[in-house]
Amino acid sequence: MKILMVLTSHDQLGNTGRKTGFWLEELAAPYYAFKDAGADIVLASPKGGQPPLDPKSSEPDSQTEATRRFDADAQAKTQLAATVRLDSLAQDDFDTVFYPGGHGPLWDLAEDRHSIALIESFVAAGKPVALVCHAPGALRHVKAPDGRPLVSGKKVTGFTNSEEAAVQLTDVVPFLVEDELKAKGGEFSRGPDWGPYVVEDGLLITGQNPASSAPAAQLLLKRLAGARQ
Repeated sequence: MKILMVLTSHDQLGNTGRKTGFWLEELAAPYYAFKDAGADIVLASPKGGQPPLDPKSSEPDSQTEATRRFDADAQAKTQLAATVRLDSLAQDDFDTVFYPGGHGPLWDLAEDRHSIALIESFVAAGKPVALVCHAPGALRHVKAPDGRPLVSGKKVTGFTNSEEAAVQLTDVVPFLVEDELKAKGGEFSRGPDWGPYVVEDGLLITGQNPASSAPAAQLLLKRLAGARQ
């Protein structure tokens, strides 16, 4: 079982002068779910190399058992420092792809033609795709094989407008994940703010927020196990 995890390379939080990037829990929790299941994991990003970490995601209040395990894992950190360039990869080499969030993907992965083509190729090959928190925003330009938006008519979730308002970034982000998924025809649903909530529809698995990353990973593993039977 070979799993691709795609991280952002974008580190600027709009024009605020603050840093952003990927959210640590959304990498760490799925990473260990996959690793503990025996998967071979490849980390990738648009620019390759060390992807930027959202500094807020490493603050004490954001720490979890998985983030602490990652911080103490020299091998994992070495792998993270050397992510593969996204444009060098093809879906043929993987069973699935998982996109952690953080605000960064709204600026780069949402517009990255290699990411868009990669997701489209996974879907065309009948392989599941999972994205959590802000990463479902990377679906905004992704098309289904019939040419319609991939999320059109599909049950989806992602970081909600109320969660974005709670972190006071509604007017900073280039678009709101909830609004964009709805605009593309997605059947958006949500759980309570900051609580785990995951939706599956066909090949698409989406999670609402950081707390949803581990359940999304487990659902993806269950899906892969079913496909191998």
